[in-house]
Amino acid sequence: MKKICFVGGGNMASAMLAGLRREHPALSCHVIEPFAPAREKLAALDVVVHAEASREAVAGADAVVLAVKPQMLKQACAELLPHLHGELIVSIAAGTRSASITRWLGGHVRIVRTMPNTPALIGQGITGLFAPPSLSPADVTTATELMRSTGAVVRVESEAMIDAVTAVSGSGPAYVFHWIESMLAAAKGVGFNDADARTLVLATLKGATALAAASDESPAVLRERVTSKGGTTAAALAVINERGVQQALIDAVRAARDRGAELGAMADD
Repeated sequence: MKKICFVGGGNMASAMLAGLRREHPALSCHVIEPFAPAREKLAALDVVVHAEASREAVAGADAVVLAVKPQMLKQACAELLPHLHGELIVSIAAGTRSASITRWLGGHVRIVRTMPNTPALIGQGITGLFAPPSLSPADVTTATELMRSTGAVVRVESEAMIDAVTAVSGSGPAYVFHWIESMLAAAKGVGFNDADARTLVLATLKGATALAAASDESPAVLRERVTSKGGTTAAALAVINERGVQQALIDAVRAARDRGAELGAMADD
């Protein structure tokens, strides 16, 4: 890659730009960002910032990344359209289908949809990526390399699965943060101060996740190894099972997926 142009310079775009700067120091990075405070923050990333869409910003770009909020995407596409000449488009907008983006960009067909998540801010993200079969291997490689700037990439075989990616990993950090909140409240409820509760909870989650990632065994087996019959962990898990926590999470992920599909349909209207 020689040049990338971002439309929108918010947190996710900034995270990707920081990663690209680390991985490809010679890459020319351009950002179209109409809001002055955001442009000021981008200055620290050594990028070329444009206050509005222009051919100068887009020309020669290996990819143009749509990094604005979904509700702003239609307008951003309208402003971008006069300056496009067949560039690869990579969207990171949740819930907005390729068909809508194609229509807003006057029939533009080289579009990749992706769904990153907020741990990208520290280089620990995960991105789901859908590239239609019509795209060339070179375009797929460019989009994949771009998204790997902030973490791993999982390619899905249908655009509908991007809604599932959104539900599992896009929204997933919120589920984990909610669990952390609950664990912190529980730790303080049994006597720990704020600092010690935070240390215990975050270290436990980090260690357990690292163990699960490093182990060839399933989470169920790892859980069983911590759970002695009639012991303290068994007592805790009995309450969790009684309250239906697992089913609630399964239902929550399905609700997030279904809402993503609804938002996509609304954008198509």
